[in-house]
Amino acid sequence: MSASGGTKAIVAALGANLSIAVAKFAAFVFSGSSSMLAEGVHSLADSGNQALLLLGGKKAKKEATDEHPFGYGRERYIYSFLVSIVLFSVGGVFALYEGYEKIKHPHELSHWWWPVGVLVFAIIAETFSFRTAIKESNEVRGSLTWTQFVRRAKAPELPVVLLEDLGALVGLVLALFGVGFAVLTGNSLWDGIGTMCIGALLVLIAVVLAAETKSLLLGEAADVSQIRRIRQVLVDGETVTGLIHMRTLHLGPEELLVAAKIAVRHDDTAEDVARAIDAAESRIRGAVPIARVIYLEPDIHQPSAETADTRP
Repeated sequence: MSASGGTKAIVAALGANLSIAVAKFAAFVFSGSSSMLAEGVHSLADSGNQALLLLGGKKAKKEATDEHPFGYGRERYIYSFLVSIVLFSVGGVFALYEGYEKIKHPHELSHWWWPVGVLVFAIIAETFSFRTAIKESNEVRGSLTWTQFVRRAKAPELPVVLLEDLGALVGLVLALFGVGFAVLTGNSLWDGIGTMCIGALLVLIAVVLAAETKSLLLGEAADVSQIRRIRQVLVDGETVTGLIHMRTLHLGPEELLVAAKIAVRHDDTAEDVARAIDAAESRIRGAVPIARVIYLEPDIHQPSAETADTRP
């Protein structure tokens, strides 16, 4: 994923959510709608989430230090995980609580046109934000389905913004449903039901985000196509005669560690082996440019050992 594409989607979402949050809180003040209060908190939480993503992207650019020799690329994963926690606790749990209170202690809506007007405005603004996220994602997802893209993306920003915008749009429709039925029936219970549905939706999205970013935090290997390209270029049949085993690990969305044990001829000199390793590293970086940290360990050619470990 291009960093510029992710940043563009985040900034678009941040601008939309800040303006929408102000409008929603104003509608809540004038109408007393719990759906609008829940949606206001939702938009405020989303704005904080986008700020966290921008902060994580900035911190990930710090240079490596003696204490952190592989750099700070995983800062982006940490802040994305924090986003899921904020979305769950601030957005989802608050909306569930507010919806429960509204159902338990209902009160009539006043100035209903405020929430309806704000919700229509918010749907339009969120649609533009969602459109930007889709456009930026289409440039990098290739032939992957949307589900595969969210699950396999090593850069977390676009999947996070996509899910947040999708959740925001569905939440707005639920809020409009709750407010609309409350006005049509004169029963504000519908407002509380809409709020509860918004809370359940946010909790579900937060759980999905937490699961995906947890996997990235634990450390994921390169994708299958990258591993295939590395294997193809690593063995040249002359200086490197075989691949015994290999491990890959993402140090960040755009930085890959490759560690492999390679087979060399038993009569190669130390100079021959050193040249073979340098050439192999060059081939790997040419095939997979994000492979920036490479460790190759030479060993004597043993055909039986080459297939002993086929994990990536």
